[in-house]
Amino acid sequence: MRIYGYESDGVLGLTLRRVLAGFCLVVSATAMAQTSTPLRTAASTAKAIEPVQVRPGLWMVQGLAALGSPANRNFISNAAFVVTSDGVVVVDALGSPALAQELVAAIKRITPQPIRQVIVTHYHADHIYGLQVFKDLGATITAHVGGKAYLQSETAALRLKASRSELAPWVDDNTHLVPADHWIDSTTRFTLGGVDFVLQPAGPAHTPEDLVVVLPQMQAMIAGDIVFRGRIPFVGTADSGRWVEALRRLLAMDVRTIVPGHGPVSEDAKADLQLTLDYLQHLRRTMAEAAHNLEPFEEAYAKADWTRFEHLPLFRAANRINAYNTYLLMEQEGK
Repeated sequence: MRIYGYESDGVLGLTLRRVLAGFCLVVSATAMAQTSTPLRTAASTAKAIEPVQVRPGLWMVQGLAALGSPANRNFISNAAFVVTSDGVVVVDALGSPALAQELVAAIKRITPQPIRQVIVTHYHADHIYGLQVFKDLGATITAHVGGKAYLQSETAALRLKASRSELAPWVDDNTHLVPADHWIDSTTRFTLGGVDFVLQPAGPAHTPEDLVVVLPQMQAMIAGDIVFRGRIPFVGTADSGRWVEALRRLLAMDVRTIVPGHGPVSEDAKADLQLTLDYLQHLRRTMAEAAHNLEPFEEAYAKADWTRFEHLPLFRAANRINAYNTYLLMEQEGK
C-alpha cells in the first residue's frame, strides 16, 4: 500500500500510517498555533508560487521543506516549466488544484504561449493533485506506464479520501485523480518550439514509475524525486538498491543543472546526485550490517553515524523511518 506516496504492506504499512499521520498532525497543529487568523486568511500569508528562471526558457517553483498540511496547502514539492516559441511544457502539477491554478497564473504572467503538455515524474500526491487544472486547460498529460497500477489501486482512492480530510480545504471532494493521455515505457524524445525534450524512465527507484526529463541543449535535467536537494529524502519502502543504480546511471549523463523534486535548483549536478546516492548507500550499509549480525534495530540506529546528514531539513521526521524500512529490506535481501 502507498502511504503518503510510499509503498507499504501489512504491519509496516500500519506503522507508517500511524507515524506519518502523527507527523502531519504535529506540523498542522504547530502551523495553525502560530496564527490566530482563519484558514482562508492564513492562506494569503502562505508561501506563494514564485517562478525562478533556471536557464533561458526553463523555470521552477520550489515547495517547502515540510510535510503537507492545510497551513501550507500541500506546497511541499517542486514543479518546473519550459517556455518555447510554440507553447509551454510543465513538469509536475503540485499538491493541490489551488496551487496548480496559481502556477498557471504565474506562467501566464511570463508568457502568452499556451500550456501544451504536462509531464508527470511520478504519481505521488504532492506532485499530481493539481493535474486536473491542466487537463481542463486542454494540456496533454504524459507519464510512465508504471503509474497505471497505482492510479487503479484501492490505495490511491484511500490516499485521496484521507487527503480530502487532512488537506482540506485545498484538497476536497472536487479533487480527483487524472490518468495520463500518453503512457510511455521507454526513452521518448520530442521537440517543441526548437527545444528538445528527452523523457527517460529512471525506475523502479523512488517509485516504479520514476521519469526524468532531460533538456540536452541546456544540459539540464528535471529529476522528480530521484533527487532530493538540501533535505533528507523520504525513502519509504522504495527499492533503495535500484534507486542507487538509477542514480549511478544519471551520474553518467552530461548534465550540469538539476531541478530536483524537492529543494533548490542544483548547479552542481554531480555533487547533488552523489549526496543522495551517498545517503542511500549509508542507509543500506549500516542496516545491512545490523541485519546480518541479528542486531536489534534500535541498537543499530543508535550507534550509526548520522553526522553527515543530521543537519539536513526533515532529518528527524524521515531518517528513522528510512532506516527502519531499510533494515527490513536488508533482512529480506539477506535471505
